[in-house]
Amino acid sequence: MNRIRELREDRDLRQIDVAQATGIDQKTLSNYETGRTNPDSYAIVRLAEFFGVSCDYLLGVTARSVRDTDDVLRELEEIKARIATVERALKRG
Repeated sequence: MNRIRELREDRDLRQIDVAQATGIDQKTLSNYETGRTNPDSYAIVRLAEFFGVSCDYLLGVTARSVRDTDDVLRELEEIKARIATVERALKRG
């Protein structure tokens, strides 16, 4: 599962760090990252919670990493603010 490795590396974590935080054996985590084995539902939930992403994102079902509607609403507010900034710049320009 490349997303597990990507998420871990993006956070500058070692496999042992993730293993200790999630209760998933380091060798098992290594096998997930290399695709030798697939995580069970327990591991998927633990990893998604640890990394703060949705299970769908972790599994590659979606490209969006948001977990819940609060995350989506927060992201929409940020987008609206960026649009307003661009609109103001266009009016001035």
